[in-house]
Amino acid sequence: MSTITYASPFPQDFVFGVAAASAQIEGAAFTDGKGESIWDRFARTPGKVAHGDNLDIACDHYNRFDEDFALMASLGVKHYRLSIAWPRIYPNGDGEINQAGIAFYQRLLASMERHGITPWVTLFHWDLPQSLEDRGGWTSRTTVDAFAQYARTVVAALAPVVKNWITLNEIRCFTLLAYGWGTKAPGRKESDAVVNQTYHHALLCHGHAVKAVRELGGAGARVGLTDNCDVAVPVTETPADIAAAKAWFVERNAHILGAMHGKGYSQAYLERVGTDAPQVQAGDFDLISLPTDFLGLNIYTATYVRAPKDNSGAAFEALPLPVNYPRADSYWLNLIPQAIYWAPRMCQELYGHSSIFITENGCGYDTEPVVNGEVLDLHRRDYLRNHLREVHRAISDGVPIHGYFLWSFIDNYEWEDGYERRFGIVHCDFDTLVRTPKLSARYFAEVMRLRTIL
Repeated sequence: MSTITYASPFPQDFVFGVAAASAQIEGAAFTDGKGESIWDRFARTPGKVAHGDNLDIACDHYNRFDEDFALMASLGVKHYRLSIAWPRIYPNGDGEINQAGIAFYQRLLASMERHGITPWVTLFHWDLPQSLEDRGGWTSRTTVDAFAQYARTVVAALAPVVKNWITLNEIRCFTLLAYGWGTKAPGRKESDAVVNQTYHHALLCHGHAVKAVRELGGAGARVGLTDNCDVAVPVTETPADIAAAKAWFVERNAHILGAMHGKGYSQAYLERVGTDAPQVQAGDFDLISLPTDFLGLNIYTATYVRAPKDNSGAAFEALPLPVNYPRADSYWLNLIPQAIYWAPRMCQELYGHSSIFITENGCGYDTEPVVNGEVLDLHRRDYLRNHLREVHRAISDGVPIHGYFLWSFIDNYEWEDGYERRFGIVHCDFDTLVRTPKLSARYFAEVMRLRTIL
């Protein structure tokens, strides 16, 4: 019998992990002094969330975290990206600290340490305190000031055990989708000018978090932003199409990555938005442009781009997808594995990033029953394998990808989709809260153990 020869392994220091977020798994929405979040309010607004689902129980991780970390450890997970619930620390966003919230996360991190799991902590993953929304939310610099205080409090309290910090998760989602499209909490539909201002306020919060880690994080602490950048995949990997994809990428990411690394908004961006440009105060970009240690990228899908076929003078042509193009059960999650190759490569080549982590990558489906103790989610196994192949390819091409966090560890509250959409590699029965590792969990466990694609 011939010997199986595996593909070349990932580097020995490559980080494999899983991810989840506080509001989506913790439950205990009003326990031990936690304040109301915008998602607690939004979920109780008729018609906003599928089936009227709320965050009150979720996966009950608040009470079951030790059990969950034991399960992670049994799968060989050694790195876990989690988030802190701002309303647990400051129930009103600012003002008085809720010491019970600090104590909860200290207990949680102690459990992770006992199970040999390294924490990667995100300071903000969408659960803004409702009190701050009542005072303007992300449209107001009041939120910026409150976040600065919150970030310093959390970093100081958790610095003894946390060395990997992420400032914010997916600025687009809690700004554009929440204040422009109205599909995410708080569900507002504001003008372009207001939305552009929310981007700017989020960038300021990123800067405050970087400053907090530098001043309070202690030796060895590192920090970066997690961005869900708009991703371009060249239709052909030819110089013309690659140049077109880069031009599209620069334009679509000018307001976040471009602003951070350009130490200001580009002239092209300002001309494009005109009178809707955000208001900038003196010193803002000194804060926004503080150096980071890594960039986190949440990669799910992309747009195909090519060089124009006419003489229009345009720099690129973005192509529509056919109606029957393959996608997951989320309407937006078109299956384009090359996205996870091109996004990091462009961030390296265009912005000079020397350390990149894939902080989320995964797929959601609605019907994944447990049958005879198993969930045969072969579609997720295929998704994972195809994306890891592109990660491996990028590393081989010199792109500095240093880790990969799969989204998500467990089925959870999937925002406006409620409990209908399942992204986890562990099945959660939302009636009994029983956890069942899926086929994809067993597959990923072997990939992590052997550090190679199987």
